Amino acid sequence: MSDAPVLRMESVRKTFGDSVVLRDVDLEVAPHTVTALIGASGSGKSTLLRCANLLEEIDDGAIWLDDEEITDPRVDQDAVRRRIGVVFQAYNLFPHMTVLDNITLAPRRVHGVSREEAEARARELLERLGLGEKADAYPDRLSGGQQQRVAIARALAVRPRLLLFDEITAALDPELVGEVLTVVRDLKDDGMTMVLATHEMGFARDVADQVCFLDSGVVLERGTAEQVFGDPQQERTQRFLRRIVEAGRL
Repeated sequence: MSDAPVLRMESVRKTFGDSVVLRDVDLEVAPHTVTALIGASGSGKSTLLRCANLLEEIDDGAIWLDDEEITDPRVDQDAVRRRIGVVFQAYNLFPHMTVLDNITLAPRRVHGVSREEAEARARELLERLGLGEKADAYPDRLSGGQQQRVAIARALAVRPRLLLFDEITAALDPELVGEVLTVVRDLKDDGMTMVLATHEMGFARDVADQVCFLDSGVVLERGTAEQVFGDPQQERTQRFLRRIVEAGRL
């Protein structure tokens, strides 16, 4: 693969009614890197991810996945989404289906993978994520951390080019956060390209190759984790991180 960005946004603007949620956002995500989106609630992090996956239509600008402009109206949006894995803070598992069936549904129904191949891939992922014995369990028999790991396995099952994580620990009890973040660390070690919106500042500092601080829909500051957390240039970034430190979250 080339070194061209996996995801590229140029001057992306998104509004909801009179509210401007993203203001001329530029973003590049290099292959095999982790980009962390940080900022207060309502800063535009989740909307940015939803635009990247075409779950929200942008009002201006353009988005590329590899060398394809995916916001071109002629593009097959379903085909684009098949190349992007998304994990939300709500697990969104089908409660009437086993863990195995939840993971194999998209590969079989959307990607045309045989049941045998899909199940082999799912069982491999479950073993890797420490859930090998849960294949036949139903979601309501799992802890929140286990359900989120199943959701990650489901996203990985389609072998995505890009993984998007939207506050994947927000709905978890504190003692379950670590087990999910360990999975993300392992994916980074494997070279998966990821963009994650997170309130876990210590985690972002440790794993992100690029950190973007969003404020009122603007990428106000970006840089390496060392730069943004260690020597933020913008006064607004400094205030945000100071509050994080005072709250004991960094």
